[in-house]
Amino acid sequence: MSMNRPVVLCFSGHDPSGGAGVQADIETLVSHRCHAASVITALTEQDTRNVKKLIPQRPDDIISQADTLLADLPVKAIKIGLIGHHDTAAAIAAVLTRHPRIPVVLDPVLAAGGGAELSTDRLIAAVTDQLLPRTSVLTPNSMEARRLTGLTDLHDCGLALLDKGCEYVLITGTHETSPTVSNQLFHDGRLLETFTWDRLPDSYHGSGCTLASAVAALVAQGLAPFQAVMEAQEYTWNALQAAYRPGQGQHNPNRFFWIDD
Repeated sequence: MSMNRPVVLCFSGHDPSGGAGVQADIETLVSHRCHAASVITALTEQDTRNVKKLIPQRPDDIISQADTLLADLPVKAIKIGLIGHHDTAAAIAAVLTRHPRIPVVLDPVLAAGGGAELSTDRLIAAVTDQLLPRTSVLTPNSMEARRLTGLTDLHDCGLALLDKGCEYVLITGTHETSPTVSNQLFHDGRLLETFTWDRLPDSYHGSGCTLASAVAALVAQGLAPFQAVMEAQEYTWNALQAAYRPGQGQHNPNRFFWIDD
């Protein structure tokens, strides 16, 4: 049987609880009929409630693993999640520089869902200076957008992130207090579209990973970024609506919700 599964390369952290990070990426990519290749940026000690320890991997190892994969696999998109250290950001940037034609989807994970800090000022500066100019689609939540820009108004944040070099910026509104969730997509110096979704009742572990990986999967399949963003949001909302609670903390998105239908 012949299978055409586009390859997506993920730079992601490892979540031992199985809710976020590289496992979330793999589940999402498989759900979209893509092949997942991965480079682990950081090990973590965490559960479904919060991250307790972050263990960044060696930058040289990150580069060599990525180079080996890219020399062998026809990578159609790159997804970046947890970075964890400014040296890791520099290592990823070095890889991207050698492959400028591969679309990049960046989920700027700056804090854990449980609130644990996963970034520093130096890391934020490295992301801003070295990765944003190489990013096709950036998917920050509202808190991350404000931290990356130092601004308060989300419209201003979106325009500022475009100015830093991103082609598209999708700012998600789940951390806001509005009765519905508004996700704002920016492109070409303006707010392109606002997407409104029903607010779901729970707290979710790995929702950002799911959204960004879905965008990367759809871009890898050849969809234009706007269409990929639209479809990825619908997929993520359905995964969250069907979420389950495996432990004592947050709910996990059910990334194979379509199997249970």
